[in-house]
Amino acid sequence: MHKQQTRKILAMGLLVFLFLVYLIFLERYIKIPCFFHLFTAYYCPGCGITRCLKSILELDFYQAFRYNNLVFILLPVFIIYFLESLLDYLKIKHLNLKRYFNNKFFSIVLIITIIYGICRNIDFFNYLIPTAV
Repeated sequence: MHKQQTRKILAMGLLVFLFLVYLIFLERYIKIPCFFHLFTAYYCPGCGITRCLKSILELDFYQAFRYNNLVFILLPVFIIYFLESLLDYLKIKHLNLKRYFNNKFFSIVLIITIIYGICRNIDFFNYLIPTAV
């Protein structure tokens, strides 16, 4: 189990690092389109994530919220999960908040994400569409 945790943490760290490199350096030159929106003209729950995270890095939190409210709200939860996993792996004393992140919690997050993806394509909830202020 120890080896699997190491691989998970390294994989998550590598993904975060590559995404940050993309946001900081490559995003000007390489644009990654949302293929779901490109082919269906609907917004997926992830539309606006890149712009949201870039706005967070620029400390423009209002604009980050406008690009993708769900990611903006859930990002602290996933950061806490990542830090708890890292501290657990390094055997450093921590609050052990990870016990709350069980399958039931992630199932609820998945259901909320699906509902969010459906709602942002209904005219009544058009304020959920990623927009620039």
